[in-house]
Amino acid sequence: MTAASDEVAKAVEECARSAARAAPSLAAVTDKAIDTALTTMAERLIAERDTVLAANQADVDKARADGMSAGLLDRLTITEQRLAGMAEQLRLLASTPHPKRSIPIKELDGGLQLVERRRPVGVIGANYEARPNVTVDVASQLVKSRNGGVLRTGSAALGSAQRLLDVVIAPALTAAGIDSDVVQLVPRPEREAASALVSFPNLVPLVILRGSGETTRTLARTAAANDVRTLAHADGGGVLYVDKAADLEKARELVSDSLDRLGVCNRLNLLLIDTAIYDTAWPVLSEALAEREVTASLPPHDHPIGYEWALDSEREATVTVARVADLTEAVTIANEQTSGLAAGITTEDSAAAEAFFDAYTGTGVFWNAPTRLLDGFKLLAVPETGINLDKVPGPRGPVTFTDLYVRQYAVLPA
Repeated sequence: MTAASDEVAKAVEECARSAARAAPSLAAVTDKAIDTALTTMAERLIAERDTVLAANQADVDKARADGMSAGLLDRLTITEQRLAGMAEQLRLLASTPHPKRSIPIKELDGGLQLVERRRPVGVIGANYEARPNVTVDVASQLVKSRNGGVLRTGSAALGSAQRLLDVVIAPALTAAGIDSDVVQLVPRPEREAASALVSFPNLVPLVILRGSGETTRTLARTAAANDVRTLAHADGGGVLYVDKAADLEKARELVSDSLDRLGVCNRLNLLLIDTAIYDTAWPVLSEALAEREVTASLPPHDHPIGYEWALDSEREATVTVARVADLTEAVTIANEQTSGLAAGITTEDSAAAEAFFDAYTGTGVFWNAPTRLLDGFKLLAVPETGINLDKVPGPRGPVTFTDLYVRQYAVLPA
């Protein structure tokens, strides 16, 4: 380890220790104090609007000068509308009931009772790139779930994130009587900070990973080697299968609605059209792509069919298009050659939709609805920490505060 890397690791460890010292106090505060902190964050976000937007504009200007792609710039930008949306999400989260912390399970012999207790993890880390709004999303979820947090963002969004912590998150926690040290932001921009974050199993046993596929997968492997668990959101890309029984006007609207933003994981990435209607459907659907100024990648493809265009800074305004023999081929491609984030079918045949639902193994499945709906706020009315694609028991799909706990069994007198 170089001297610079050692300094970065020490900075991350210091943040982790500060959060760990403060986390027990958060676990003990009342539900009212937590919800007051979240409501105050919303109020301060609006009150400090000019300060936050100015910091974000400085980040955006630098990123544009450094050649950041349009899609990534879109992720980085906090507009007036998005800031108002962030505040509304905080208010909704504050009004969302807290889950029961103790749940009676059964009576045991000898006059005893079995209770399931939901306990905070302690300190949870989060690594994310050019999305400053995630700073508020994750911090609020951690506070609501009574976990401390260590947040690490890339250099592009660090200025915005620091300002959000300084003028929104920390003061709101303090005003609610909560130790503001429970939420830490790593102050170092170096990439080594991400590797350090997944290297302290006794301080930060769980880390939420969001970002480009290969970077996130590499961090997940590093975390596993260090006995740190992860909730990883590495790959995305929505799939839409246009069935032979599709209403083409509905299909056209779905294509358009799925491309309102290009730099997001749940946008339309792969369009599969049943060969029985391809010649009729493609002229209609191509118009929807043209209206969104999106290019079709048609066969023969010079890339894997599930290639995620949102991560391609040069060609993100692209959708892969292919004809398929039938529903079986479409769902096989979706299962085996894409990330497994989300796939939808557009059809007027309910039997075909049911078959698609039964066969697709990914995180979200949709019938005559856009994959853009695979989002914690849109589906569950609370912000998400990310979308977990793991095919193992545990939180899968949009991960919210209700997932960020560990189970404890307690036996006590009935």
